[in-house]
Amino acid sequence: MPSEHIAPTKSNLLRVKERLVTAEEGYDLLEQKREILVMELMQKVGQVKILERDLDARLTTAFPALKRMLVVAGRERAERLSRNIRYRFDLEEKRVLVAGMNLPGLEVHLPEMELKYSPANSFAECDETVLEFFELLKILTELAGVRTIAWRLAREVRKTQRRVNALEKMVIPTAKETKAYIEAALEEKDRDAFFSSKLLKKKGAAGKLALKRSGSDAVSGGKG
Repeated sequence: MPSEHIAPTKSNLLRVKERLVTAEEGYDLLEQKREILVMELMQKVGQVKILERDLDARLTTAFPALKRMLVVAGRERAERLSRNIRYRFDLEEKRVLVAGMNLPGLEVHLPEMELKYSPANSFAECDETVLEFFELLKILTELAGVRTIAWRLAREVRKTQRRVNALEKMVIPTAKETKAYIEAALEEKDRDAFFSSKLLKKKGAAGKLALKRSGSDAVSGGKG
């Protein structure tokens, strides 16, 4: 018996066949989608690795620049310079078309880099630190955007994989098992009907022969 209880009728067999065709077509489409998603995800992971290397390289120059600036200017002077400096950073959700899907991403709008303090109070170490950390911010914002897409793709890959597994390990095998069960039951019914019809024909022929013989015996008896 199959795992699902269904009457072995021709109409049910037709429905199961249609369901099996739909499930197999869905499996093929989902498998193609999964492969495309994995390729896109691997591409984004590659971008993340490149940006992470750039980030590590920038960190090795940005924080030493900050330390040199603090040594030259002193912490109090550096704090005075930074009090009136304000930059505006705008975060915006950006829809990105990846593998045929419109995924939400992240876009960060950085302000134009400018030195917002008096040239009289400026010194090379301070300028170098500002430039270094602006470049660091650029890498961080780009990395955040790519990582956001990568996380979304990874979630879609997991979701698609679960659907593929459900079709491959549950829906399709169950439909095939039910189809085989109904076909076997219908074949058994056809064999029973065939043998029953042959038996009825034999009984009918035997009855006709018996009637013919009894008729012949009656005629012979009447003549005697």
